[in-house]
Amino acid sequence: MTSESSQPKTEDESWQKTDRKSTHKNPSEFYDPCQDFADRSLKCLKRNGFDREMCGDYFQAYRDCKKNWLNHKKALAESK
Repeated sequence: MTSESSQPKTEDESWQKTDRKSTHKNPSEFYDPCQDFADRSLKCLKRNGFDREMCGDYFQAYRDCKKNWLNHKKALAESK
């Protein structure tokens, strides 16, 4: 069985899943949809002796995710 079947098909489906998680959480919980990218960045740093130049792609993926997530949240707030 592949893990692709559980993955969202489009970016909109991904954000909808994230919206559901962030709106149906306890007040003390925090959900970051980009945490996976952050974890991968840290693992890359550890694996490469904390040489930031070796992990540029991971950092960029995290920045892109955060930018898209913040734009998505902004668009949701404006549509309400």
